[in-house]
Amino acid sequence: MLQVAGREVKISNPDKLFFPKSGHTKLDLVRYYMGVAEGALRGVHGRPMALKRFVNGAEGEAFFQKRAPTSRPEWIETVELSFPSGRTAEEIVVTNAAQLAWIVNLGCIDLNPHPVRASDLDHPDELRIDLDPVPGVSWAQIREVALATREVLNDFGLTGWPKTSGSRGFHIYCRIEPRWTFPEVRRAAVALAREVERRAPDIATSRWWKEERHGVFLDYNQNAKDRTVASAYSVRPTADARVSTPLMWDEVASCEAGAFTIDTVPTRFKQIGDPSKGIDEAVGSLDPLLELSGQHEAAGFGDAPWPPHFAKQEGEPARVQLSRRKREDRPPQPQGQVPPPAPGKTVGPTGRRRTIMPLIEIARAATESEARAGLQRWRARHAEIWSHLAPSDILVDSMRGRNTTWTRIRLNLRNVPQSERPPQEPLEVDYDPWAGYEGPDRSGQLERPKRRRPAG
Repeated sequence: MLQVAGREVKISNPDKLFFPKSGHTKLDLVRYYMGVAEGALRGVHGRPMALKRFVNGAEGEAFFQKRAPTSRPEWIETVELSFPSGRTAEEIVVTNAAQLAWIVNLGCIDLNPHPVRASDLDHPDELRIDLDPVPGVSWAQIREVALATREVLNDFGLTGWPKTSGSRGFHIYCRIEPRWTFPEVRRAAVALAREVERRAPDIATSRWWKEERHGVFLDYNQNAKDRTVASAYSVRPTADARVSTPLMWDEVASCEAGAFTIDTVPTRFKQIGDPSKGIDEAVGSLDPLLELSGQHEAAGFGDAPWPPHFAKQEGEPARVQLSRRKREDRPPQPQGQVPPPAPGKTVGPTGRRRTIMPLIEIARAATESEARAGLQRWRARHAEIWSHLAPSDILVDSMRGRNTTWTRIRLNLRNVPQSERPPQEPLEVDYDPWAGYEGPDRSGQLERPKRRRPAG
């Protein structure tokens, strides 16, 4: 039992090993968060939070819990959130260290708050820039894109607050006035991504589809409603218990992501404090970025793609198959093709989307380790093909299931001579996260309407 912020917080199984390779227990994790509570609370205070629970530690399977546990202390705060599907849920809202310790005890290794406060759920007060490198991109290049992004933010009147992601990427947050809707904030993020790409085209990209990316992707869709990002001082489920750590801008050019762990960050916090202190006072306006977005639209740039599980958005390009569009709505010369599905599957590497890239699908697995094991089996059979592949040709996707994520692996064969490209084979691992599921679909409907076949 811990005494935290005037409350008694029970820690169940305190000696349970949460990070087997580094030797850290659940109690070590709770004590870490208590040591950096001032900074961690600055990132989550008053925000609804999706609980990402690792009940078996960092190497176990995580599951997402949006609804607050029914059995909870009376001093745990909640707020009702609505989702794009139309469903609602009571989510946890953390405002003090006792509540923080309580959710960590549930197995929450990292913290995943929404970009809104409980006092105004419709208007984000945070613009989130998530720098997501393609495989093979160096950490030095990620830092370079971060610095380029800072320049763009400064030019458009916003103050960026940098932090490592604790994983492969980098985050920059900006506090904004809570007067724009989610679509408007995302629209500003799209404009920002395109401007960074314009200024640094060799190292940055705003392309949503993975097979079209290079360098570092500015993931504007992290600003869509219902998306969460690991907040400041979150420990990540990595072997070395790495931490998403706020930085000062003069540290960015030389920082190393591996330097910030559950062991080193508390000492750093005691020595220099929280570099993100002051973020709540540095509130900016999105008007300049939205003006840039208007210039993009006037120049012919349409909306950028939304995540596939979102409903069709106003102004978004058609998702309907080309063959089903009205003739006047079809592009004059459709480019690319829809890659064929694996034997026995109905959907291929890109769903129903056309692509100019030669893609094949390797695995759909419950865990990344299972998917990568399948990839290694494919590699053993196709050693001559493997030698042509660059790191960025191996597309590893974290996909949303019911309550957990699953992993898909695809290969881009663009660097393989056309005459040597292997056909789509049966999947090495064939996992279906929706098998046996009888609940509502992504739209919130219990039954999907049957498709009408055209007459004749």
